[in-house]
Amino acid sequence: MAIVSGILYVRYQAPDLDLMERFLTDFGLNRSHRTSNALYMRGVGGTHHIHITEIGREARALGAGLQVSSMEGLKEISARTGARVQESEEPGGGLIAKLIDPNGFQIDIVFGQAAKECLRVRPALTLNDGWEARRLGNLQRPDRGPSHVVRLEHCVLAGPNFDSALSFYQDVLGMKPSDEIYAGNEQETVAVFLHCGLGRTYTDHHTLALLRHPETFVDHSAFVTLDWDDLALGHDHLRDRGHLHEWGIGRHIMGSEVFDYWRDPFGFKLEHCVDGDMVNDDHRPQRAAFEESSLSIWAPRFPATFNQITRRLAS
Repeated sequence: MAIVSGILYVRYQAPDLDLMERFLTDFGLNRSHRTSNALYMRGVGGTHHIHITEIGREARALGAGLQVSSMEGLKEISARTGARVQESEEPGGGLIAKLIDPNGFQIDIVFGQAAKECLRVRPALTLNDGWEARRLGNLQRPDRGPSHVVRLEHCVLAGPNFDSALSFYQDVLGMKPSDEIYAGNEQETVAVFLHCGLGRTYTDHHTLALLRHPETFVDHSAFVTLDWDDLALGHDHLRDRGHLHEWGIGRHIMGSEVFDYWRDPFGFKLEHCVDGDMVNDDHRPQRAAFEESSLSIWAPRFPATFNQITRRLAS
């Protein structure tokens, strides 16, 4: 079976590219490419772009781009879905098969996108702990300013066609469940965290997560910062720039990331995260009941606005 090997980008639509770019720059992204119709933002890692905003009258979340590691994998997915393999017309190029998942999200399957040189950034900080001092004679003085987003880790897709979407991502794209959440009846799964099924190779605890919900929307997308201090410095920078904070700083249970959630100018939730779990196909999924205490190990009080859907996927 063809297996996707990671997530490349998330795709949104917004009426003001300048406003979006200002926020994303404060969030810790850098411009990769811009046209009159679209904005492509990158991290300090080598992926060509990790956040796309297309110009449009309405603010909408459109979907995501996933990568495959071989041409054979792309052809297999094309054969299974009927999606045509074509040259990508977007910056970075490569070959692409454009799919629509059961909830209506555009899911691009990409092979051969050009990489960029990594941007220069300070090394991740070495931390002393209660048992061992690893940092000897080196002062810890990171500069204030925005976070340095390294890469996109995951996005969370919600919609009413939960079971068929889960089958699509597992049976067509080869993803595997890492953990599951149920509500009420233990057999009623309401969320699944999916990792790329790469056998013994370790990968992020979740590249995608699916939520069962009567409406279709992207709950959030999550971007990995350089280290813990970098996430906290970014929090202060975004606060001082007047952006809308949603929840954090805290540590999740499912995936274990340290997290910090913000709203962009159009209402979409973006997460800074760091120190997430890595799993492989030997990992055995766990099931947990949905309740407020299942969302974090430690964090500020869960905000009433967190589950507010500000923008739905338009048909």
